[in-house]
Amino acid sequence: MTELVTLELPEALAQQAKDIAALTHRSLEDVLIEWIDRAVAELPVESLPDEQVLSLCDLQMPADQEASLSDLLARHREGQLSQAETQQLDELMRIYRCGLVRKARALQVAVNRGLRPPLAS
Repeated sequence: MTELVTLELPEALAQQAKDIAALTHRSLEDVLIEWIDRAVAELPVESLPDEQVLSLCDLQMPADQEASLSDLLARHREGQLSQAETQQLDELMRIYRCGLVRKARALQVAVNRGLRPPLAS
């Protein structure tokens, strides 16, 4: 079941979503739905208990995804990816970037709470 919703987006956000849709060969609606799903699914790191924050600090991409990402990146450099593999690479890169951002945010929260020492500069 779906529900029709009309949104007025800031021009910059709408353009960013359109650019991502074009790069990933998806519809604008699919990109926006994915963003909303992700926002709803991920609680802010600041609201998590200490043990979950520390767990996020040590977050790693699952080994099978990491192996697929490495393989696809190597083959991409050689220009050997099909369209389906390019889409898979795009999705794995998105997962990797999201995980990296969440891990960085968890590290910041852990330092602010005194759970971890600040990283040396």
